[in-house]
Amino acid sequence: MIGVMGPAKAGVRELEDARLLGELIARQGWILLTGGRASGVMEAASQGAKAVSGSLTVGILPDEKTKVSRYVDLAILTDLGNARNNVNVMSSDVIVACGLGGAGTVSEVALALKAKKHVILLDAEKTGAGLFRNLAPQLVSTAASPEEAVQMIKDLL
Repeated sequence: MIGVMGPAKAGVRELEDARLLGELIARQGWILLTGGRASGVMEAASQGAKAVSGSLTVGILPDEKTKVSRYVDLAILTDLGNARNNVNVMSSDVIVACGLGGAGTVSEVALALKAKKHVILLDAEKTGAGLFRNLAPQLVSTAASPEEAVQMIKDLL
């Protein structure tokens, strides 16, 4: 299961990258896990995955009031609020952060590193990438494109 984390309020490039990343993950036959919301990177990655026949998308949501993406096959309503970020991380074999624009995404990356999980930062700015590389250089990689991120995942699995 590959976790794609990213902000609910994402820019055009982040959304394009997330959509392609979701599709490429599904083409590998991997399960896509996101925060499950009907917004931002979560929606775009799930939409990309659903463009592939037979794909499976999982969304881990903070509560039952949150609008679930129509591209999520299995929605898990945790009632954990932000604590669900840890569920996202612990349920993923590898985490790809598609934008570090939100505190939730940053917390998921930090939780992943604490759990000794590999994190790929997709098109991350130098400051954010530098911070996480300093914390766990052996666990953090950066990718310039969704294709490069998928190749890194292959190498890690």
